[in-house]
Amino acid sequence: MKQEKSKLKSIISGIMPKFMWEASKKVYYFLLLKKFKYFGRPDSKGETDKAKGRRERENFFKLYCNGKGLDIGYGGNLLCDNCKGFDMEDGDAQFLKKVKDSSYDFVYSSHTLEHMNDEEIAIKNWWRVLKPGGYLLLYLPHRDLFEKKRYLPSRFSESHYRFFLPDEEELPDTVGVKQLIERTLTDFEIVYCKVCDEGFIAHNPEDHSEGEYSIEAVIQKLV
Repeated sequence: MKQEKSKLKSIISGIMPKFMWEASKKVYYFLLLKKFKYFGRPDSKGETDKAKGRRERENFFKLYCNGKGLDIGYGGNLLCDNCKGFDMEDGDAQFLKKVKDSSYDFVYSSHTLEHMNDEEIAIKNWWRVLKPGGYLLLYLPHRDLFEKKRYLPSRFSESHYRFFLPDEEELPDTVGVKQLIERTLTDFEIVYCKVCDEGFIAHNPEDHSEGEYSIEAVIQKLV
């Protein structure tokens, strides 16, 4: 479905004049935001749902998802029942202006950080709303498994502003997750940062791969 939508957008944007395409996008997202704000989001299947079975086997939920959580950019696909979804209808995920400091036991985000204008500001604010002792849980598209290319633009979304690798950087396009955490946060412990590729099957580079194609990082806030 994602692959078909991406191809359709590419075809339409290639036919329409640029100014018309940009205007139509603004109208579409405005109407979508209003719909979600007043009627809520329908349940959906996404990257989070794809990882559920593996996480259950690894005791991910028992270890890192206790108490009250915040799922940033959840898109209708919540990590678990004891977390609240935050998406565009709730405000700017980069700043979380209406969310109080140290208010959540765990903060999770799946395939959202690549959409933020400034990844460091986003990480700092996601960290800000996390309680001491809590966990920041990041799930990010792996550049070589998802994009299957080294340089921007993204194959699949014009709102992807960067690519990710676990511990290698090729700036400005590719950010290393470990390096990002180390230069952005203080008083933390990286519990793990690993490649998640269960069921991964790569097809034509222009198409979405199957299975997991992500990086998962768990970072504990010590103070």
